[in-house]
Amino acid sequence: MNAAIGLSLIILFSLGVPIAISIVLASIIGIEFFSGLPLLLVPQQMFVGIDSFPLMAIPFFILAGNLMSAGGISRRLVDLAKSMVGGFQGGLAMTCVLTCMMFAAVSGSSVATTFAIGSILIPAMVKHDYPRPLAASIQASSAELGVLIPPSIPLILYGVSTDTSIGKLFIAGIGPGLLIGGALLLFLFLFCKKRGYGLRDKEDRHDFPTAFKRAWAALLMPVVVIGGIYGGVFTPTEASAVAVVYALIVGGLLYRELPKSELFPIFRESVISTAAVMLIIAAAALFSFLISRSGLPGEVAAWVTEIFDSPIAFLLAVNVMLLIVGMFIETSAAILVLAPIFTPIAIQYGIDPVHFGLIVVVNLALGMFTPPLGVNLFAACAVAKLSIDQLLPWLMRFVLVVLACLIAITYMPWISLGLVDLLY
Repeated sequence: MNAAIGLSLIILFSLGVPIAISIVLASIIGIEFFSGLPLLLVPQQMFVGIDSFPLMAIPFFILAGNLMSAGGISRRLVDLAKSMVGGFQGGLAMTCVLTCMMFAAVSGSSVATTFAIGSILIPAMVKHDYPRPLAASIQASSAELGVLIPPSIPLILYGVSTDTSIGKLFIAGIGPGLLIGGALLLFLFLFCKKRGYGLRDKEDRHDFPTAFKRAWAALLMPVVVIGGIYGGVFTPTEASAVAVVYALIVGGLLYRELPKSELFPIFRESVISTAAVMLIIAAAALFSFLISRSGLPGEVAAWVTEIFDSPIAFLLAVNVMLLIVGMFIETSAAILVLAPIFTPIAIQYGIDPVHFGLIVVVNLALGMFTPPLGVNLFAACAVAKLSIDQLLPWLMRFVLVVLACLIAITYMPWISLGLVDLLY
């Protein structure tokens, strides 16, 4: 059955069938022709896969991100970031990274971050004489911070699929997010100095007190959400609903940039995004059930432990595999299918599941801005009106920076677990 499902998936993927539909069709083929199991399992297991209270956080965080984007939050965060680093040469490029770090703590989605921040900063960087492909590459690579700094939808999916504490995963995401953000800031500062970009970045810059006064309410949102979770006031799922209410209050009442006429399109867009994610989750749940029933995880575990005799070798192999997978498969589907297989093996090697979760998510986040199927790459190209091949010469520099950070995160567990050990 495994071979039939695998072959069907390869054929469907090569034909360009959407990932969720490919997984469901391949699973149906495996059940109907190679297992003898009833087809009733298809809707049953798909429903079981999404019948989870923690997954309720996903639609709420998607809606909160869309509300914040439409409510003037992204522009205020850009102004604040520019007031902090805009005085340096290359400050506008650094503003992109810093704003993405702040917006990541609001939206939890890298694609939302790309559109919300990129629509402001890519034209601004081009106006300040940055090459358009460089501006788009900076945005695409910076937006991956949206899936690391909490709240993070991929971390929620990893926690649900492996029964790992979502609260611990959120805390663990702060260290890697700051590391990658700091590395990108340092690289851009040195790169712009060497190439002579950003000489006019001091123009149109607010002073810090003024920018902070305009953006303080936006900055307070992650404090309310994350502080509420770790203060025991509400769960991560309840925090997502609080985020929606907060976004409505800030955008609609405080900033008054969220008119009633905009609400229906925002709700509609959020429902469509949620439906796409949930369909992938349901399909992956069916696929995972069939794989588990076939005994494949146990066989893979036995093979891996026989081939790799140390945690270092195992992590190296997992990194290589996930980097390749992330380039071709959507992040949510990859987490839901692979995490339940490899996390128990990692635990056998003595690797903390929270640390392993960050390795998985950082790996797949790298795939978000690498060709051929990087979603951030497509989003940045859409905003900048460029083709992917125009970005490639510039993009590789940022891939190498994040890759170096990934190696550090993999083999220095304290980057992920330092805050977790401190708080738990």
